[in-house]
Amino acid sequence: MQARNHSKKREAILAKIRSTTSHPTAEWVYRELKEDYPDLSLATVYRNIGLFEEEGTIASVGTVAGQERFDGNTAPHGHFICHHCRAVIDFAKPEAYPDVLAALNHMGLRPDRVDLTAYGTCNTCLEAR
Repeated sequence: MQARNHSKKREAILAKIRSTTSHPTAEWVYRELKEDYPDLSLATVYRNIGLFEEEGTIASVGTVAGQERFDGNTAPHGHFICHHCRAVIDFAKPEAYPDVLAALNHMGLRPDRVDLTAYGTCNTCLEAR
């Protein structure tokens, strides 16, 4: 991996992603930092997010409502995505993972990692009904 120059904007982008459990979009990060960094561009945010993903510092949760969402927590865990409010909620690594790994191993496959994403309706949306 190539060494990079120190960058306050890069540090701020990473810190902003890590500061929330909302699984932000690049646009959200940009809006949050723009006041403190008036010369920040959305392209700079996207470029640095790409670098962080390559080095494994952050992870993409996937696309929710047409926008890619990111996670600063790279420890093993799953995600629940609400179809109604589009919230992305972390949940602890479920006990089902060993079964998934055993099934893959039985098929002769050797996964490096398993990502689990569940979809449905969150508690907040259920209570609002």
